[in-house]
Amino acid sequence: MKHLHLIVFCFFGLYVKALAQVPNPKLINVDYQQAGIEQVVNDLESKTSYHFYYDKAVFDSLKVTLQANQQPLEHILELVFNNTSFHFSITQQQEVLLTKDRSVQTALADGFYGRKAKTNQQKTQVVAQGFATDEKEKKVPEATIENKVYEIGLKTNTIGTGNSTIAGYVKEAKSGEPITGANLYVPDLKTGVISDQFGFFSITMPKGKHIINIRAIGSRDTRRQIILYADGKLNIDLQEQIQTLKEVKISADKIANVKSTQLGVARLDIKSIKEIPAVFGEADVLRAVLVLPGVQTVGEATTGFNVRGGAADQNLILLDGSTIYNPAHFFGFFSAFNPDIVKDIELYKSSIPEKFGGRVSSVLDVSDREGNKKTITGSAGIGLLTSRLNVEGPIVKDKTSFNFGARTTYSNWLLQLLPEAYKHSKASFYDVNFDISHQIDDKNSLYLYTYVSNDNFKLNGDTTYAYNNKNGVIKWKHTFNNKLYSVVSVGFDRYAYSVQSDVNPVNAYKLGFNINQSNFKADFNYYPGHNHSITFGLSSIYYNLHPGDLQPDGIKSLELPNIVPTQHGLESALYAGDKFDVSEDLSVSAGVRLSAYNFLGPGTVSYYAPNLPKESVNVIDTVNYANNKVIKTYINPEIRLSARYNLSDNLSVKAAYNTLTQYLHLLSNTTAISPTDVYQLSDPNIKPTRGDQVSLGLYRNLESNTIETSVEVYYKRLRNYLDYKSGATLELNHNIEQDVINTDGKAYGIELMARKTAGKLTGIMSYTYSRTFLRQDDPTVLPLVNGGAYYPANYDKPHDFNFTGSYHITHRYSISLNLVYSTGRPITLPVAKYQYDGSERVFYSDRNEYRIPDYFRSDFSINILGNHRIHQLTHNSWTIGVYNLTGQQNAYSTFFTEQGGVIKGYKLSIFAAPIPFINYNIRF
Repeated sequence: MKHLHLIVFCFFGLYVKALAQVPNPKLINVDYQQAGIEQVVNDLESKTSYHFYYDKAVFDSLKVTLQANQQPLEHILELVFNNTSFHFSITQQQEVLLTKDRSVQTALADGFYGRKAKTNQQKTQVVAQGFATDEKEKKVPEATIENKVYEIGLKTNTIGTGNSTIAGYVKEAKSGEPITGANLYVPDLKTGVISDQFGFFSITMPKGKHIINIRAIGSRDTRRQIILYADGKLNIDLQEQIQTLKEVKISADKIANVKSTQLGVARLDIKSIKEIPAVFGEADVLRAVLVLPGVQTVGEATTGFNVRGGAADQNLILLDGSTIYNPAHFFGFFSAFNPDIVKDIELYKSSIPEKFGGRVSSVLDVSDREGNKKTITGSAGIGLLTSRLNVEGPIVKDKTSFNFGARTTYSNWLLQLLPEAYKHSKASFYDVNFDISHQIDDKNSLYLYTYVSNDNFKLNGDTTYAYNNKNGVIKWKHTFNNKLYSVVSVGFDRYAYSVQSDVNPVNAYKLGFNINQSNFKADFNYYPGHNHSITFGLSSIYYNLHPGDLQPDGIKSLELPNIVPTQHGLESALYAGDKFDVSEDLSVSAGVRLSAYNFLGPGTVSYYAPNLPKESVNVIDTVNYANNKVIKTYINPEIRLSARYNLSDNLSVKAAYNTLTQYLHLLSNTTAISPTDVYQLSDPNIKPTRGDQVSLGLYRNLESNTIETSVEVYYKRLRNYLDYKSGATLELNHNIEQDVINTDGKAYGIELMARKTAGKLTGIMSYTYSRTFLRQDDPTVLPLVNGGAYYPANYDKPHDFNFTGSYHITHRYSISLNLVYSTGRPITLPVAKYQYDGSERVFYSDRNEYRIPDYFRSDFSINILGNHRIHQLTHNSWTIGVYNLTGQQNAYSTFFTEQGGVIKGYKLSIFAAPIPFINYNIRF
């Protein structure tokens, strides 16, 4: 037996100092298929100078399936024993000790010779301190070594009974930035948690010894061995994952997409986003969202999107908690989010968390990176139309960091290539992000996020359009204890646009619109036990909306001022939710959000006779209200329910039901968000939009969790959705309720997705079948649209297919392909002419009875990285590709003109030819 050798070398390793170290570990190749421990050990001993010691009987149940290329021995062993109860320890005499449940310490303990031993492996304290009570709290150690045992809480002679809680942060080892969505799983308890947007986690478990497995996208899988004595802290640093060219296949625990109770939630990190080909070569957050099932757009040149049958304004778009009303630049070709600043995005199509409200379709939550807390780094990019810069680093090392990003465009040269009618056009934009994060102490942190953007453009020198976003938010995170923390934030959001025309001084004008909102939020997270996760809080938004202001431009202008009165509203909410693990396989999430909305004075409101159309002849009273007077109040409870049942370790079924309310409406005669859209608050005559949705999903992971698949079905109802009468006037309308109609809607569909996350080929493929119908059956509004029957919404597109994939040829070279197909959106066509009252008139089809041609597009790009040397001043890369590779003349819209008594139809294509692009990127 080899037990004697094991004891001898354990003892020897504790007392002997190393005389030399191996400077360059040998890289080896392995390929195992259900191999036993003896086969693995014999193979590794034959390929290295290491000798193994183990008890064969202890390892008889271990079967290894692993393929890796050019890896050091230590990394091979990490992959072999990942997510198992087996451990390895390596002595400095090139001996490998294999054990079960416990690992062997091969280095002298700190202070063994009366002073701290300094080693290359560990420069921080080994024992994780708990929360101090009568003395100043000690620094939390950084858990960086898998084979050490970390003692949590104040150590006692015996381990007590009951539960204790571990809390801490998961961060990137190199930059110190928090990692969102890291999965921490305890195999012996079959339970786990996911780190939040700050990288924070909290786990309650029985006292004693445990192993915590940690995995996160883009980071190396790792584990921490702990002995839990009492409540305490443990911070975890993760190393960046360097992908090998040959796929590594290992068994892993269930991951978030299978075991989470959330349904209809998609997460993308910035690395995945940057691999998707985009127009003009710059990574685009919103274009990446469009590859997800259930998300569609009405066409090119717009970053507005539709989710599960919802209109573009029914999506709440957040940037670090700030509301972005217009997320587009440069005619919609670029999104408002700088890809060098963004960390990740989360799209909630269903199972929308209780803390979010105010929209009835979806929430797109975009998060910026905090900034490197270790050293100054940055990046820059130069393209055909835009340039960008990002600089980040510590203000106070390991405590305070900043992150600055800016973009601008120089696109006028491209507009000069347009036909003669547009040669005098101009366009420009810029955006700036500046964020600061500051750790006051172990329990308090402050965060500042600011964003400013501006767009200006004119077509052929006629009319100048401008719009801008201004956003700022301050967040204070306070940790009460291991189980409870809060995030309190205050912020201000502003969106404004202006339209100016001065070609003809006689009718020169300026038209302006803006919406301002001040908001306050207090969110609390409470973890009473390992099977409960409770959230609760409150929020309030004060709206100050200027619907329109027309003024003459210059002393010669004869335009008359026209100012639509300002609107004020207060939207408040209380919410509470609980995620409860009923059993190992069944989890339930339930919550309620109580929203209250007050339409406030000053203002003048017209009241109409009941059961009659809202027209000026039917006004029975007009009332003037004083400043801050409550004119109308709406109170709506909202329900959030979801459940997940595990059919196996990699297969689960989920169900969800949500109700939502929206008090802010977009008034637009286009199908996409445009700079001249007008927003309208709910008031006594315009009711809030209500929506409810039920959904069911099946989730399955394949190939050791490297392929994620899902099928989801949903049914949604809409009430009080605003549509418009024929010939409605939306701008500068003092009585907009007379030109809008309330409709009810329904949407249903099925979504299929497959996502491959490892190997040479990675990507997402999705297919969606969806239908969206509206119906106007209010007898007080005549004539009824389509006779009161259901008609397709403007954005109803039954079939939608997306594929985006990247093939990594080598570490430096990869190619990406993007394929898009969708059904054409509905339109209303002139179908006949007729004579009436002595004149010829056009007869139109039912609303949205026809469709524009189907849409198809393919994009291709080549990504070239510089060398991977660590110690060099800059790292460079190139992105070269073609947008609309096949030159499809896809129709964005159609229009009709009468020429010589004949009505002729035309289609407008935004990109009717292949668009080549090239981008140069530098990182320092």
